[in-house]
Amino acid sequence: MECAVVLRGHAHYRHDLGEGTNSDAEWLAALYAVEIAQRHGERNIILLGDSTLVVTQANGLAPCRSASLAAHRQRLVDRLSDFDTVRIRYIGRAQNLAGIALAKLHPR
Repeated sequence: MECAVVLRGHAHYRHDLGEGTNSDAEWLAALYAVEIAQRHGERNIILLGDSTLVVTQANGLAPCRSASLAAHRQRLVDRLSDFDTVRIRYIGRAQNLAGIALAKLHPR
């Protein structure tokens, strides 16, 4: 698995995420986004994702039905306490700059 995060117009890639499901990849991308935001000294963040399931779970509006997804959510919640404000929002796939950046690495 791999992921991309876009912060202030710059794409950051991570290629060493191991094996897992699409949901695992979405959660790991969110965690990587938080890591990148922390590294850049951001205090107020908006996490944007194109997975309705992960966004609703991250916002606490839907349960995580597997132990691994619940563990990802808990790691995210723990790390978000370092920020002043956090918003997690759904965006369509066509608007997801990180997904677009990642797709450019693998042209068809």
